[in-house]
Amino acid sequence: MSGGAVAAVDLGATSGRVMIGRVDPRGTLALEQVARFPNGPIRLASGLHWDLTGLYAHALRGLAEAFRAEPTIASIGIDSWAVDYALMRGDRMLGEPFHYRDERNERAVETVHAKHPFDDLYARNGLQFLPFNTVYQLVAERDSGCLALADRILLVPDALAFQLTGAPVAERTNASTTGLVRVADGTWDTELMAALGLDAGQFPSLVEPGDVIGELRPTVRDEVGASRGIEVVAVGSHDTASAVVAVPMADPSTSAYISCGTWGLVGLELPAPVTTDAAREANFTNEGGVDGRVRFLHNVMGLWLLSESVRQWERETGQSLDLPTLLADASEVPADSVAVFDANDPRFLAPGNLPGRVAQWYREHGLPVPGNRAAFTRAIVESLAEAFAEAVRTAASLAERSLEAIHIVGGGSLNQLLCQRTADRSGLPVLAGPVEATALGNVLVQARAQGWFGEDASLESMRDLVARTHAPRRYEPRG
Repeated sequence: MSGGAVAAVDLGATSGRVMIGRVDPRGTLALEQVARFPNGPIRLASGLHWDLTGLYAHALRGLAEAFRAEPTIASIGIDSWAVDYALMRGDRMLGEPFHYRDERNERAVETVHAKHPFDDLYARNGLQFLPFNTVYQLVAERDSGCLALADRILLVPDALAFQLTGAPVAERTNASTTGLVRVADGTWDTELMAALGLDAGQFPSLVEPGDVIGELRPTVRDEVGASRGIEVVAVGSHDTASAVVAVPMADPSTSAYISCGTWGLVGLELPAPVTTDAAREANFTNEGGVDGRVRFLHNVMGLWLLSESVRQWERETGQSLDLPTLLADASEVPADSVAVFDANDPRFLAPGNLPGRVAQWYREHGLPVPGNRAAFTRAIVESLAEAFAEAVRTAASLAERSLEAIHIVGGGSLNQLLCQRTADRSGLPVLAGPVEATALGNVLVQARAQGWFGEDASLESMRDLVARTHAPRRYEPRG
């Protein structure tokens, strides 16, 4: 076995990074951030969109910096959030992609369910109901007339890989979130596409994590300063799929994970999907994982509740708020002095005055509204911890698993109050970290594709390397 360096383009819903990953399975797994840039929705006359063109420009500049810092980079991998896509005609992108929080999806849900009720869809795709799943977005595109102008649909990381290489593909873990992939065999559901008036010819071929997408275009190679032969490798391009690769689970059969960022993805890694009536009623999803594993999970609103509240308070005061100070103040608020609210209430999905909507929830339920920001922050943490604990309990019951620990990775692993309260409310120890699980998973899949893990190239061996190099912090449940 040997090692080397790769580049990871890791795009989140609020920021993006370009990282150099250095890997040696004998004991090295390190990240170096060479670029960080903001990301977020932009409202145009047509609705809420992503600035994908701007993200691509940032990614190119970051890759140029990566190759200057480490000329031996062997490959590039891209991950991002799921469900959103670019409409393409030839090499041209037909406008900036819609943001999944755009309001246009509401009517499309009714249109789809009129032909295919949710229980039918669940049997086909195994996905929990989320009003922004790609299937609903594409029906909205169809009804607007814009879909007919495109000859290809590319999910966000695949659209960026296309700009780098010219190769149109659909990476399977991300494609599994569209609602248009059969849960039974992982192939495009062309029958469902036809029934919904979608053209199967617009969807590119599916590829697996670890497959080579293509070499950099010569113009791109020159712009970023790369040598000939540098390839873009498919990783778990849904960021949660990459994050789960880097969860240091010694035994996935007894562990739950929470990939906690803007969203909290709470679930289990399973060898096969669970599509029972009980799973559907609990709104659990079966998404594709690396190496054919299934990510059986539930979406919880996540740190969006906290970050959007902070943004609102900053808008109201015109002053920046220090989140660590806010959390420290919240930790002094007694847990039993605030009521838990439903963190999964759909009213909290849209951007804007989130504290106002939470206060409305409390009033509707005859409960006292937290009286200040510290109490409000404590209420958010308690509500998230309860939602996480409940999702873990439900996942274990649905999958008939007996759990011994919960792993929290991503930005939420730095929130000590949230980690401790999740342990307290679940009654299970919480192992927090690594923070950069998504980028690490991206890097690990590339390293394996380069052959650096030799014959011992299982997920378990990659997770062992994570555990040896990024020891998690343990939180024991308190009575």
